[in-house]
Amino acid sequence: MRAVLSKAPGGPETLVVEEITDPTPLKGEVIVEVKAVGINFPDTLIIEDKYQFRPARPFAPGAEVAGVVESVGEGVKGVRRGDRVIAVPGWGGLVERLAVPADRLIPIPDGMSFDEAAALIMTYGTSYYALKDRAKLQPGETLLVLGAAGGVGAAAVELGKAMGAHVVAAASTNDKVEFALEMGADNGLIYPSGPMDKEAQKSLSTELKLATGRDGADVVYDAVGGDYCEPALRAMDWNGRYLVVGFPAGIPALPLNLTLLKSVSVIGVFWGAHVAKEPKAHAQNMAELMGLYAAGKIRPRVSKTFPLEKAGEAIRALGDRQAMGKIVVTVES
Repeated sequence: MRAVLSKAPGGPETLVVEEITDPTPLKGEVIVEVKAVGINFPDTLIIEDKYQFRPARPFAPGAEVAGVVESVGEGVKGVRRGDRVIAVPGWGGLVERLAVPADRLIPIPDGMSFDEAAALIMTYGTSYYALKDRAKLQPGETLLVLGAAGGVGAAAVELGKAMGAHVVAAASTNDKVEFALEMGADNGLIYPSGPMDKEAQKSLSTELKLATGRDGADVVYDAVGGDYCEPALRAMDWNGRYLVVGFPAGIPALPLNLTLLKSVSVIGVFWGAHVAKEPKAHAQNMAELMGLYAAGKIRPRVSKTFPLEKAGEAIRALGDRQAMGKIVVTVES
């Protein structure tokens, strides 16, 4: 079978497509014929050895897949050949066939395409865990989303609206803000691209305060980091909750005096660890997300698809922050 492999640390140009041996299921495993692979920010990091996990090489990136159960191993119950399923292996997904523990599979609802299924779990799972469990977002509160057109940001916009919040979307271009408004944001603003000096940060903070209202944001969803952190923190209301989600613009130096003056809580969001440490809560969140999808309150937006042999281009497009919504690699066996 074909696989996209990382054989040495480096950018997307270092990935190669090669033929490798088909997997066989161990006890409790199934083989999934992969149909679509969601591309996520960790894919850009893991191939450069910059992620929390460093799998032994050669390995395939690709953290979430959607496909069809091709075969089942010994002892597998409740899963049959032909079932449409989602799996989140963390890496290894950019292949034609993948061995996955049967108890980690998520059924794909009727009416959901493989592309949508591959774009759902990591982004919406991260954002739902962040907003529901970490921030405890309440109806009527104001939610400010930084990076509102990216995968997790767009999911946060849509989920925030589904949870009854007033959502303000912030992104780097007019097209991205328009996209976030289409996802349901109540209003939005364009922030500067690249590093900002103190004067530019102060100006952005003023704009964020105007956009979020007199009292400021109750919850900030920060999927950007860098120089955007301090202006957003300054634009928060008393007892606000600042969600730390990602750092594509760099890891910020947080002025802790602002958290004291505003009684703001800074809250880390590590969805992958939550899945491992709190499996029952994760399963409940997945069930609720599927319910929101069935009710028409959320729908993953796939902005662009790439074939398997161009998976490196898909990862580069995400790393260059070109994406609005989700990028998906489709797999034709």
